[in-house]
Amino acid sequence: MSQELSINCKGKLLTLGKPLVMGVINTNDNSFYKGSRVTDRDQILQKTAQMIIEGADIIDLGVMTSKPGAQLSDPNQELETILPILKIIKTSFSDIVISVDTIHSKVAEVVLNEGASIINDITGGTFDSNMYGIVAAAKSPYVMMHIQGLPSNMQDNPIYDDVVMDISKYFVSNIKKAKDAGITDIILDPGFGFGKSLDHNFDILRQFEVFKIFDFPLLAGISRKSMIWKTLDSDPENALNGTTALNMILLQKGANILRVHDVKEAVECVKLYNRLIG
Repeated sequence: MSQELSINCKGKLLTLGKPLVMGVINTNDNSFYKGSRVTDRDQILQKTAQMIIEGADIIDLGVMTSKPGAQLSDPNQELETILPILKIIKTSFSDIVISVDTIHSKVAEVVLNEGASIINDITGGTFDSNMYGIVAAAKSPYVMMHIQGLPSNMQDNPIYDDVVMDISKYFVSNIKKAKDAGITDIILDPGFGFGKSLDHNFDILRQFEVFKIFDFPLLAGISRKSMIWKTLDSDPENALNGTTALNMILLQKGANILRVHDVKEAVECVKLYNRLIG
């Protein structure tokens, strides 16, 4: 992949010649990993500060839990929760790039006006038909993730003819729609764990470099997910070592952004990878 890839985050250019780390902060009490849940504003500020000190390039804020079986959030409730948090983070850490994890164009429009720079949409624009237009109007980067179904049913019985080729076809179709709407900075995420079996997830990992053909930045989010802890007969709380192991493989296969709960360990992984490739 080109070493000249970059994304324009409200005038702040993030170059992707070297991989970046996106730290996850879930502002709910129902995320699959307890360590990522923070609802108190002081705790959120403390966690944000810690991630920045540890080397996070992007902070990803989310309200809706998207774990298997979860119901969709109400956009008004999402805004009620995330707006005060977004404002206080931007006030305290004005230079940090903030991504907001939402499937609602109404939420995207407001948060982009209030200081967020990136929209991270787990449905890749397939849930809310207005999403592409809102992101395009704001001239913001857009994380286009692949999902089969919605969180409420995505793990019921995921079936593919060929998981990597099916995701690639999804990207072909939706990249065109996003470009036609006017989005220029697109980040692709194959969606580990979102409507995929364990075998599907490892097929995606094994062939991750295939997605480099699109010449867009690639985001990988495998942090503490079930593909790790189920394989190791463990749980999310004890999946950090496995996360780091697979993150190194993803870096070697072309991942440009690692989306993680544990910033320090991911940054160390990136530093070792950078030393490896010179």
